[in-house]
Amino acid sequence: MSTQNPSVLALQVLGIIDEVLADSSQATEAVREQLRWHVAAHPGHPEEALLEHLTSLRQQHQDPAVENPLTLVAQPSEQPGNARLEAVLRDRMLMTAFQPVFNLTTSAVVGAEALTRFVSDGGDPADYWFAEAEDTGLRTDLEFAALESGLKAAVDLPPHLFVALKLSHSVCLDPRLPSLFDETPVSPARMVLEISGQFPPDQTAELDAAVAPLRSSGVRLSIENTGSYFAAVRHILRLKPEMIKLDRSLTAGLDQDPLRQELVEAEVGFARDVGAVLSAQRIETGAELAAIARLGITVGQGFHLGRPSVQPGDWAMWAGRNGHLTFPGPSGMLA
Repeated sequence: MSTQNPSVLALQVLGIIDEVLADSSQATEAVREQLRWHVAAHPGHPEEALLEHLTSLRQQHQDPAVENPLTLVAQPSEQPGNARLEAVLRDRMLMTAFQPVFNLTTSAVVGAEALTRFVSDGGDPADYWFAEAEDTGLRTDLEFAALESGLKAAVDLPPHLFVALKLSHSVCLDPRLPSLFDETPVSPARMVLEISGQFPPDQTAELDAAVAPLRSSGVRLSIENTGSYFAAVRHILRLKPEMIKLDRSLTAGLDQDPLRQELVEAEVGFARDVGAVLSAQRIETGAELAAIARLGITVGQGFHLGRPSVQPGDWAMWAGRNGHLTFPGPSGMLA
């Protein structure tokens, strides 16, 4: 009977985990989050994490007393989806929180990411709202409402900060997008459009053409690597973003996982080769921060560094930690 090199097995298992986490379906987000938890609980041992994850899913499927995580995503509220979403869109019952983004070398705040918060009695997190909007055909409308809220709130941010705005590839392709940016007083040079790397490969050229006018005006592009390094490469090479963001699936427990460190180190080299700023998100511990900085990542955000806030008074305090982020390309530093 042949035996397999443990390191080879670990790499194969890590590849399987990588592919599962790279799925962008809202319906399986709860399952992916559970897998991330198992990976974080078994740093350096991806095979144990995957085995425990599969065992947990099997038990949930067999035991009717255990809630199916897919049900939690599909049914975030007892109120009919269309009714409450239409109320949110009609009355604009949402607001923007900003989370500070830091230069990890100087500890200066260099940017802020816009995060949507919903005003409702149910208290459902933003992911549930967007998943519900996806199911009811209102995802694009809800994203536009969130973008409008973010752009209005960005006026109150310290003027040296870049503003990161999340949006899907479908919104990037929507003809309404350019006019939305035409109507905001925030300088295009401060804006960073952050899109997921998980979009159809056959739409890369179309997406490139759609955002080209915005980029010509000074808007920058960020591609989020949600855990599938190889899947994101072809998009990055085509779109040439100014920033690449590492997802939590790559930073969780990084300090204790040599294999994951090798993946992140490869990302650092790749970003350097294509001329992009590499940013880490959802940094939650000091040990993770130390590992991220040691591997050469100079930009990051997360609860360990600074929590999101909806208060302009909190945003104003970031001006006291003044710094600029220099992006690659002719535009360079933010104006």
